[in-house]
Amino acid sequence: MTREDALFQRLAQSPFRRRFHLGAKERAYCLAKGPEVIDRHAADFVAQRLAAAEPVNDGKQTPMRGHPVFIAQHATATCCRGCLAKWHHIAAHQPLSEAQQAWIVAVIHRWLVGEMNR
Repeated sequence: MTREDALFQRLAQSPFRRRFHLGAKERAYCLAKGPEVIDRHAADFVAQRLAAAEPVNDGKQTPMRGHPVFIAQHATATCCRGCLAKWHHIAAHQPLSEAQQAWIVAVIHRWLVGEMNR
């Protein structure tokens, strides 16, 4: 089992994480923009909102709605540094590496693909 498979298995056991799903508006947005654009949005959000050692408003920086990536971040526990530490074993209080940022985007991408294929 891959690290990603193990993560998604654990996330599936969380009633809180399981409750997130894309609505019709977010699905339409994903279809209109395509996966490459959505992945770029995810990478930008991660770089702007999570990558710093001490992100501004940490724990509250990711809205619950408004963009498919935001919903995916809550579903995959990539919404704040506390969740990244707990679920992904990415230590808080230090900047995210490029590899860590790529991991987060890959996890978000996988969740979105799963939602679009539901």
